[in-house]
Amino acid sequence: MLPDIEFNGRSISFYAIAALVGILVVLAFILIYTKKKGHDEIFMLYLLLFASIGIVLGGHILYAITVFDRIIAFFNNLHTVTNFLIFIDWMVFIFGGSVFYGGLYGGMFAAWLYARKKKLDLDPYIGIGALCIPLFHTFGRIGCFLGGCCYGVEWEYGIDLAHSHAPGAAGVPRFPIQLVESAFCLMLFFVLFYLFDKRKWKGKHILFIYLLSYGIVRFIIEFFRGDTYRGFFLGLSTSQIISLLTVIVVLILIIFERRKKKATEINSQVN
Repeated sequence: MLPDIEFNGRSISFYAIAALVGILVVLAFILIYTKKKGHDEIFMLYLLLFASIGIVLGGHILYAITVFDRIIAFFNNLHTVTNFLIFIDWMVFIFGGSVFYGGLYGGMFAAWLYARKKKLDLDPYIGIGALCIPLFHTFGRIGCFLGGCCYGVEWEYGIDLAHSHAPGAAGVPRFPIQLVESAFCLMLFFVLFYLFDKRKWKGKHILFIYLLSYGIVRFIIEFFRGDTYRGFFLGLSTSQIISLLTVIVVLILIIFERRKKKATEINSQVN
């Protein structure tokens, strides 16, 4: 974990730097690979733009839901909001963090909404978009490690996140769960790339495999997280609950698709 960098009187976190690197890598990958596949790069860039907006909004909204007590506190102290600056402070307090799953589904929804608005076929671009998720997440989790957030449980062989601003992170050695997740995301990217590029799997199947794989692994990884401010319900973290729902929904979609395909094959044989 590294301290923030001071530049021109401003503090720049290593998370922001890692995220920026991730964005540039994803952007380069999209431009090169979309052109290789013979698809419309401009449309893909617009999809990325709208997905980015959805990622930001979705991540912060879900974070606010996980700290719902802050929203209640805001309304209980509404009489103290006497000017715009105080209101902004409250909004930063409520929406100041971000949750990955909120960003994931916010980005997917925004991209789908844009494609539907333009009445364009989204299917050729789903696979490329699905590849971008673990690729960017690889750099994002490195940023989490360098910034000291999303930290792991206490571990005698771990790393002390001495410069972390996250509550409870500094002062004890912690398991580098961020790096474990980063390594998994990178491995998942290469597996999905092979299936999509070499085996010619459909884009929606690549997305299904990503959601299933990440959902299962994320559920397990959460047991090694040491930060307790991310929201819990019935003994499970917010991300574990969403992971379970994701896996269940994707499995239902896969079963439904297989039955539909089988019914189509039977009908074609009968005819």
